[in-house]
Amino acid sequence: MQHWFIDRQPIALPTWCEAFPESHVLSRAQVGLASGAGVLWFRLRSGELVDDLLPTAGPAVGQYFVVLSDEPDEEIVLQCMAAGAAGCCNSHAAPEVLRQVALVVANGGLWVGQSLLRRVMGGTARIIEQRQQSRSDDWSVLLSERETQVARLVAGASSNKEIARQLSISERTVKAHLTSIFEKLGLRDRLQLSLRINGLPL
Repeated sequence: MQHWFIDRQPIALPTWCEAFPESHVLSRAQVGLASGAGVLWFRLRSGELVDDLLPTAGPAVGQYFVVLSDEPDEEIVLQCMAAGAAGCCNSHAAPEVLRQVALVVANGGLWVGQSLLRRVMGGTARIIEQRQQSRSDDWSVLLSERETQVARLVAGASSNKEIARQLSISERTVKAHLTSIFEKLGLRDRLQLSLRINGLPL
């Protein structure tokens, strides 16, 4: 998969090059040169507007937009999603984080950051607590008992580390359970899992 970093001037940050040594760096005027499947990383500098950053036509087939924000916050993340981006993270994120973002969006997921993800998951958990338990948990019949426990904890906004501690298992085992859960339920990420479990539309 190819990677293009787009900024006002075609100058890459060291972490970008470390994450993807064979990536390309383009100015915003050169964005049309990005062809083929891959991730287009757009840097959003302080004071700039998301709507002025991303091409209005949206990503081409096989391409994904990710915004690299100098000042990321939940409002900017939501604006990026509304503008067609598949993810938003800090411009100065560590190389391993950038690689993780790329993996998530390339598999059809969304990268919204831990803070917003916890906020959304926590909100859906509160909603389900306020509802009457009138419908059957049809999703749970597809999972093992342990997978069901993991899924419910994810829906309650628990991290892998917290789940591992509560269930007395390793984080690696938690990740393996999540992979199996996503496959069995036809889901892509933790956000979709939380929505499914809490009976909310995907």
